[in-house]
Amino acid sequence: MKKKTEKQTSGEELRREYYLSKLKRGVRGKYVARYRAGTNLVLLSPDVAKHFPDEQAVNTALRSLIRGSKRSGRELTFANLTSVS
Repeated sequence: MKKKTEKQTSGEELRREYYLSKLKRGVRGKYVARYRAGTNLVLLSPDVAKHFPDEQAVNTALRSLIRGSKRSGRELTFANLTSVS
């Protein structure tokens, strides 16, 4: 029976030991600009989040609110939203 070598192990398995000398040095923040440009995260308060099962539900509700504001002719701003009860 042949001995299992590093070359024979599948790429998905974790090794028992890693040699830092063989690992290339990573670049800190390499993709941070790309991440910031394409991502807009918003934290919902727990009382609001309980009404939405997932992100699609939140987006649907927000799109509906935007369409409603366009029909009424009112610009949708944070000040308008906070004055609504």
